Amino acid sequence: MNLITDQNKDTVINLINQLLNRCLSAQAFDWISTKFTLIEQEERAIQLNMAFAQVSRYAPKMQLENSVPEIAEIGKLVPGCDLRYWSVATLCRIALLMRVKDAKAELYLQKISGLFTAAEMNELVALYTALPFLEHSTQWIARCEEGIRSNIGSVLEAIMYGNPYPAAFLPEASWNQMVLKAFFTEKNVEAITGIMERNNPVLQATLEDYVKERIAAGRTVQTGIYTLI
Repeated sequence: MNLITDQNKDTVINLINQLLNRCLSAQAFDWISTKFTLIEQEERAIQLNMAFAQVSRYAPKMQLENSVPEIAEIGKLVPGCDLRYWSVATLCRIALLMRVKDAKAELYLQKISGLFTAAEMNELVALYTALPFLEHSTQWIARCEEGIRSNIGSVLEAIMYGNPYPAAFLPEASWNQMVLKAFFTEKNVEAITGIMERNNPVLQATLEDYVKERIAAGRTVQTGIYTLI
């Protein structure tokens, strides 16, 4: 099961293309459009790897504008996905990922896994943000769990904020670990997609213990925690 249906995938790609046209210069849009074709045609991942690393040269250092209609449309097609947390560079990299053909599952997984292995911080942010848009969704659970163990704040936020993948695919223990880490690292827990829907007795008990420890140590407790316990 994938979060994006085959029926909706082409529509999402077209909407992302429209967003890119809004956000990029004419030169940058021509560059990434050329890369789309090369990535779709290649058997290996040479063009994908090069383009993924080169995005920073072409994408402006800014967040997406919240008011553009494509953001809301994509959110409808990928429920729980909130593009307001995306940068233009992340949008570009996800657009590149969506051009990777998945006719051969093993080859597809190798290409994307190779990006995770070699990624620098901003590339990791894009890869974790892209989890709902990748094919073979269940194959990325271990990667998501690995990201949750990260101490890089922007990586954690890419997994937590406006990202429907964890709620859809993480096992309960991993989900609980993510929510607890969100409180530990003082993230905006309300931005976690599915936070109320995936609440569970084990998580509630863990959070109750966490609250008791914080109060006993004379530390503050995020008010949002009480909505879960």
